[in-house]
Amino acid sequence: MFMADIAGVRVLYTGDYSREEDCHLCAAEIPQFSLYFNSEKMAKTIRRLAEKTLEVGESVSGLLVKKAFTCQIMALDDLHVFSQLSTENISQRITIAYNGAFGVLKHRLKQIFESVESLPDEESEGPAFRVHERLTVKYESEKHISLHWRSYPISDMVSDSVIISIILILILITSYC
Repeated sequence: MFMADIAGVRVLYTGDYSREEDCHLCAAEIPQFSLYFNSEKMAKTIRRLAEKTLEVGESVSGLLVKKAFTCQIMALDDLHVFSQLSTENISQRITIAYNGAFGVLKHRLKQIFESVESLPDEESEGPAFRVHERLTVKYESEKHISLHWRSYPISDMVSDSVIISIILILILITSYC
């Protein structure tokens, strides 16, 4: 079905691929009208975020939830109240076979990354260092090291790059032996 303009007359064409004669209906006279929409959006703060009165221009940080035509901003801790979703922190750990010197690994990672800091032995139960304050590299034994981090996009990127760096260091060590 489509609208055609034939000799100044608007006609609605309804073709149906049958053997019957095609039907042409004249368009109805429709008066012109305009629709106006208010483009302003308003979001209400709820639960914990609504406890504090905000000043004009003060920013609020939370989770924006759109339901039907309403917007609400809530604290992430309130998510479980309004949905069946929950938030968790995931700690990740990977153990890598590494038979090189731990000091060489630290030195090579210092060359690659801006922030590589040693950790006290009391805190880490043995030699360890932290990369970009997100990833901890621990010396487990003569043949193993472990990496520990909280799962977060930036931490995951740092851990991926450290793992690749360790693999490349291992390739260099084995190629010289």
